[in-house]
Amino acid sequence: MNNRYIGAVILLPILALFFLGGWWLKFIVVTLSFRALYEYYFVVSKKGHKPLGLVGYLTLALYYASVFILEDPLSHLGVLLALALAFGFLCMIFQEETTLVDVGITLMGILHAGVLFSLILLLSQKDGGQVYVYLVFISSWVCDTLAYYTGRMFGKHKLIERVSPKKTVEGAVGGLFGGALGAVLLGYLWPATLSVALIHFLIMGFLGAFFGQLGDLAASSIKRYAGEKDYPKLIPGHGGVLDRFDSILFVALVVYVYTSYLL
Repeated sequence: MNNRYIGAVILLPILALFFLGGWWLKFIVVTLSFRALYEYYFVVSKKGHKPLGLVGYLTLALYYASVFILEDPLSHLGVLLALALAFGFLCMIFQEETTLVDVGITLMGILHAGVLFSLILLLSQKDGGQVYVYLVFISSWVCDTLAYYTGRMFGKHKLIERVSPKKTVEGAVGGLFGGALGAVLLGYLWPATLSVALIHFLIMGFLGAFFGQLGDLAASSIKRYAGEKDYPKLIPGHGGVLDRFDSILFVALVVYVYTSYLL
């Protein structure tokens, strides 16, 4: 518990950079994204896989360069992934120990740890985008908090025990309402910032809470597949970047898709 308090103190300046926006936001997103990719490759390597680190890190660097330079970086993502795939196949041809699974794992890491993190940056570039960044974090935090306390007080039915033994159905339902509540409160407090009806905040919060919990379970399933309890530790009492930001990545995906295609 003491380590968690120490970790919380360390997390505060990191979270402050997200809320400051601008180059501070760019710096922290890129830094955590590369760290998350390292954690992902490290964990899957414990299962005996050999992800192509050079291909992954170089592709991620090129992708973030496109985020900073180009107007629509996601439109160029397919080309970058195709190049990474081609280099992966070259490694398969000339390195006997490289397998098709290793190539797939390499690309999955780029998408999970890299592209999903970058959506926070892309959200911030929209009109009133900093509010959407707040929405990602607040929806995720309130979801986690209500899921925890609802699960402790009312939890009786296990959600998916083989992936996360402590999570319950009741806690998950509480998290859904928590995410929606946090999003609506945010939309209510910033009514003049965006001409977006509260119903949209409600929907984004609810969907974000659902997919955020899915992201948490996905990160846990990767660890269990590799036989690891945590990702490489970075923050005392909180594990690694993927332990702390697993749900936020999927909430960012939901908010980005919703604001891009439905608003």
